[in-house]
Order: sequence, then structure tokens, then C-alpha cells
Amino acid sequence: MTDEERAIMQQHVAYWGALMSKGKVVVYGPVMDPAGVYGMGVVEAETEQELIDFMKNDPAATINRYEHCPMRAVTPEKR
Repeated sequence: MTDEERAIMQQHVAYWGALMSKGKVVVYGPVMDPAGVYGMGVVEAETEQELIDFMKNDPAATINRYEHCPMRAVTPEKR
């Protein structure tokens, strides 16, 4: 990772962390896959466009590739 990429990824972590603080992100982080480096997140968005905007506005959008898949059902959180 270059110094420039490292700086972008630090902004990326801060960006998604801020969305988590606002209740829009349930969980996010790197996936420990021996086949390659990537991350995953679970987002609560009102619309698909809102999710697309989250991805588009990510400071790392210039170096990352994003895919999204809606979930049909989510079990309620434990309290």
C-alpha cells in the first residue's frame, strides 16, 4: 500500500465509522480471506439510492470496487 492509498483508507475508515455513529452502518471491516483482501459492511439504508450515495461518497471510491446485495429479511437484534 502506498502512502497515498494508506491516507485514503484512513479516510475510508473514518467515513464509515461516522455513518455507524449515525446508525446507518451495523458492522463493517476487513474480511480475513486468504484468497485476497476485501471488506464487508452491513448498512441500514432507506432506499437503494441512499446506499449507492454512501458508496459513491466514500473517500476510497477511487481505489475500491463496491457491490451491494439487499437482504430480504433481517432477524431482530437481541436486547
